[in-house]
Amino acid sequence: MPGTPRPGIDAYILCTAPRSGSTLLCRLLLATGVAGRPGSHFHEPALAHWMQVYGIAPDARPSPRAAVFAAALARGRDGGAVFGLRLQRRSAEYFFGQLAELYPGMSGDRARIAAAFGQTAYLYLHREDKVAQAVSRALAEQSGLWHRHADGSELERMAPPKEPVYDAALLRAHVAQHTAWDAAWRDWFAIAGVRPFEIRYEDLAAAPHATLAAVLAHLGLPADAARGVAVPTARLWDARNAAWCARFRAERGSG
Repeated sequence: MPGTPRPGIDAYILCTAPRSGSTLLCRLLLATGVAGRPGSHFHEPALAHWMQVYGIAPDARPSPRAAVFAAALARGRDGGAVFGLRLQRRSAEYFFGQLAELYPGMSGDRARIAAAFGQTAYLYLHREDKVAQAVSRALAEQSGLWHRHADGSELERMAPPKEPVYDAALLRAHVAQHTAWDAAWRDWFAIAGVRPFEIRYEDLAAAPHATLAAVLAHLGLPADAARGVAVPTARLWDARNAAWCARFRAERGSG
């Protein structure tokens, strides 16, 4: 359920998992010009990788870890006042651990996040249809293509093109993992005392501008900044997605 709008926020964290529409939402937020540059600034669970991404030297002061967070904060603000972060569940525990190292005298993830980023709002983007999410992920992993621009050209390819092959065991594993990631986020919200603004992938995909305006309003940012923003990505859903979903559900239903 929507929470109370947060006027005067310094930052927001988009809590999510793969194939939930986070690339679409992050690019929409960036295009408004009022919500910073949300992205996976701490994606890989490895400090050395973060240092490489931001060009941080091993002898950086006061520490490489602190320098990484400062560099990420600057990039996520994109010259504005609001910092945006997309945090995938697979990276979350390592991210929280690095914050604990950075602020050893503070108790709790939420307090440490506030120390690092200021007053922070939380968005929770999730996909209710776990079978469709699993199929989308399996197709992306196998084909190598993760996202397309709105004009249909490739936006993000992670591997050379390869013809996907239906794999029921892989889909079962993905359904279980995405279900566990959602449960882990909800557990963390409860422990941290966070009531996030919930966004369903299904709503975002069906009405991106209305969803964007609602997110901006919740963040205390001008909702009218959503007007005229072009939808930057194209859905990859096609007949194969539908066929794999139908086949998996039929097989699972038959035991």
